[in-house]
Amino acid sequence: MKNWQKIKNEPELLNNFFKREKIINALRQFFQSKNFHEVETPLLVPNPGTEPYLEVFATQLQLQNEKPKTAFLVTSPELQMKKLLAAGLENIFQITKSFRNGEGRSPTHNSEFTILEYYRANATYFDLMTDLDELLPYLFGGEKLTYQGKNYDLSQGCLRISVKDAFAKYAHITEKELLNRDLLCARAAEKGYQIDEHTTWEEAYNQIFLNEIEPNLGQDRPTIIYDYPRAQAALAKLCDDKNYAQRLEVYLAGLELGNGFGELTDAAEQENRCLVDLRERERLGKTAYDYDHDFIEALANIDFPAAGIAIGVDRLIMLAADVADITQITFFPTTEIF
Repeated sequence: MKNWQKIKNEPELLNNFFKREKIINALRQFFQSKNFHEVETPLLVPNPGTEPYLEVFATQLQLQNEKPKTAFLVTSPELQMKKLLAAGLENIFQITKSFRNGEGRSPTHNSEFTILEYYRANATYFDLMTDLDELLPYLFGGEKLTYQGKNYDLSQGCLRISVKDAFAKYAHITEKELLNRDLLCARAAEKGYQIDEHTTWEEAYNQIFLNEIEPNLGQDRPTIIYDYPRAQAALAKLCDDKNYAQRLEVYLAGLELGNGFGELTDAAEQENRCLVDLRERERLGKTAYDYDHDFIEALANIDFPAAGIAIGVDRLIMLAADVADITQITFFPTTEIF
C-alpha cells in the first residue's frame, strides 16, 4: 500500500508527515533570526561534486537548435553556494532537494532527499559546533528528545570527540595504527574484516568506523566527531597537524545528521583533490565527468575563513516524528515510485 492510500485510510498518519513543515519552518526561523540570507542554487549542473563514493543521476539538457549537453542532478548544493561566498554573500542557507544514485534501499536513505546547507563567512568549524548546540534543542522544542522509547539529553550541547580518540576508545586502535595503511589493515584483519593486499586505507577505515565507531555516537546526547584523517578531508582545510582535516559529523540517536567543514579555500589544493577524486571515481567505476572549473576559480576569490555544513532534513523529521523509517515522513518515497 502506498502512502497516499495509507493516509486516506488512516488520516492520523498525517501528524507524522506534517512534522516536515514544522521542522522546515523552524529551520528557516532559526537562521533568519541569526541574519542569514536564504538562497537558491540549481539542481541541474554540468559538473557535480567529485566525491568518489557518491554516484550521480545523469541526463541531458536539450536547448533549442543546440547539441544536447550532458547534465547531472546535484548531490548537494555545496559548490554553487561557495560561489556565492566568493561573490560576497556571507551568512547564507538553503533548504533544497539533492540526489544520490546507488544508495540502495534503507530506512534512512532516499535517492531524492531534502538537505539544509549553510555557510558562515569569517568562521571556523568550531562555530558550526556552537550552532549545533543551539539548533537541536530549538528544533525539538526543549532540553530532551524522546525517540523510539529512549530519552536523549539536549541540554548540555553536543558531546565532542576527535576521530583519533574515538578509534582509541571504541576500537582500541592507536593513532599510529590509524594513520598507516599497512598497520590499519593488519588490525582490521585481526578483527575479522575482509582485508587483502588490494584493500585501501579508506576501505579498512570505513569497515572499522561503520561497525565499531558509528554505533557508539549520539547514544545519550548529540555527538560531534571531528578532525578526520587527511585522506577524508574532502573539501575541508587541514588542521595545524596536517595529518587531520577540519571536518566534523554530528550524530543523534544512531543517525548521522550532518557533515561540515572548515572550508578549504586554497584553489590549487582543491583542484588537486578534485583530480585525485576523479581518478578514484574511475577506479571504482563511477560515472565520469570533469570537475567544476568555475568552482575552483571562485575559491581563488575567497580571502577569508569560512565554515559550512550540510544536514539531512529528512532525518531531523524522523527524529521529530519518532519514526524509524524515512518512508513514514516522505509523501512519495523513491521505493514507492520505482
